[in-house]
Amino acid sequence: MSKNLYFTVGPAELYFTAEEHIKTALKEQIPSISHRSIAFQNIYRKAAGNLRELLSIPESYHILFLSSGTETWERILQNCVEETSCHLVNGSFSKRFAQTAEALNIKTEVFKAKHGECISPEDIILSNNAELIALTYNETSTGAMQPVKDIFELRKAFPDTLLAVDVVSAAPYIDFPIEQVDTLFFSVQKGIGLPAGLGIWIVNEKCLRKAEQKQEKGLSIGTYHSIPGLLENAVKYMTPETPNVLGIYLLGQVLEDMNRKGMKQIKQETNYKAAVLYQAIESCNYLKPFVSNKEFQSKTTIVAELTNGASSEKLHQYLKAKNMVVSTGYGDYKNQHIRIANFPTHSKEQVEMLADALLAFEV
Repeated sequence: MSKNLYFTVGPAELYFTAEEHIKTALKEQIPSISHRSIAFQNIYRKAAGNLRELLSIPESYHILFLSSGTETWERILQNCVEETSCHLVNGSFSKRFAQTAEALNIKTEVFKAKHGECISPEDIILSNNAELIALTYNETSTGAMQPVKDIFELRKAFPDTLLAVDVVSAAPYIDFPIEQVDTLFFSVQKGIGLPAGLGIWIVNEKCLRKAEQKQEKGLSIGTYHSIPGLLENAVKYMTPETPNVLGIYLLGQVLEDMNRKGMKQIKQETNYKAAVLYQAIESCNYLKPFVSNKEFQSKTTIVAELTNGASSEKLHQYLKAKNMVVSTGYGDYKNQHIRIANFPTHSKEQVEMLADALLAFEV
């Protein structure tokens, strides 16, 4: 039986070296080591160092480990907002970030764009006490990616407001300098190509100061996963609780492999593969890009809309027979869209094979 090739947007295809690293981890009993041991400190140090190298993260930014990207919504809001946050919403996941703020009784300013589009910085007018702008760089539900120039404009327009960016389905493909934002986060089961269960949270000193100011006022910033608590351990390459030791180990190994290839080549390959997929979709008589404005089209999460009576179920069955699996549409778009991951583990040849299969499908 042939193995399936997963073009799903998360959980995604494992990075092509992950299997060997998993075997090594089990052989060396990595899941059983103490998170208070020197061995774990070395694992944390390696993972953080390789991530810093791959994404060109400045030394002034701290790398913290959580359970998931979803958890980070709450942690950012608990630590960095007292009263008001601002959210750019253009899909289901950016909407859930805003809903998390509302659930924490934070005054929530929401600026909405149509699904498949992005909000222009010119359309944002913040109230005087807005403390944080939350932006989803790549909206997994719709395949819309915020133009990098918008991040520069937001930073320039709101230099004193914390800027938090969700890069969950983009990382490691991040096309803006980390210095332009105050905090960003992602999880490993998408572009990094690892089993789910590990979130990465990157924060700067401004976020730490905000959390400390809240503490000094007697306000809650959460419990064991507050920025000060995480940092107190991170400086020793440790975590407050027993973490996903296996996940952190695998992260360090896979990032080392990615660094051998280099971020420049990863981006070049991602851009090429995205172009192949969009060209195939535009050439099909039963598909069209859901994101019509090319400026907003994601490079890592390609979303196509079914047209001319094409059956989502039939298309998925056709691809599965060829051992290729793509994601359904998200939410209300479940049977109207397909979503295709374009992550570093997907080779150019694999993407070209998928493109050929899409072109050969008969409605």
